[in-house]
Amino acid sequence: MITDLYSERLHLRKMKISDAPSLFDIWSDSDVTRYMNVSNFTNENQAKEMIYHLDQLSQNNEALRYSIVELSSNEIIGSCGYNFIDFENAKAEIGYDIAKKHWGKGYAKEAIASLMDYAFNSLEFNRIEAKVEPENVNSIKVLHKLHFIYEGTMRQAEKSKGTFVDLNIYSKLKSDNI
Repeated sequence: MITDLYSERLHLRKMKISDAPSLFDIWSDSDVTRYMNVSNFTNENQAKEMIYHLDQLSQNNEALRYSIVELSSNEIIGSCGYNFIDFENAKAEIGYDIAKKHWGKGYAKEAIASLMDYAFNSLEFNRIEAKVEPENVNSIKVLHKLHFIYEGTMRQAEKSKGTFVDLNIYSKLKSDNI
């Protein structure tokens, strides 16, 4: 199911164990992991374990995660993908993270647009979801730019770093065509 995706500035490709040093640099930054369901990493083996775990989910068609490679520098600048895939209901939940030094450059929007295009046009999904902590204003801005619709707040929906957190749910349907 996994296929490389390209946009104007980015190459989204399957994560590899050799990506661990670059992804560790990103996932060890507490600003990057602040709204992720993991604490910032403290050693590179955690990145290797995460890549291995995500690969297992991919092999079972439960999730699919990409390394985001900037084409001009060939540098890994983040990761993105489908955190949860539901083929029966033709939907997926997306997630993404970008290295702090690349924030504000439109990379998250560009990567997500590639994910949506692939989901709607190749996988023939009907719905893409994103769950975001209400305080994660930068992520919410990205979703607004991509015309995701805010559906509501799920109160204490998940446990993150030992604490129950609220999650805003956003969606975009294939038929939205905005």
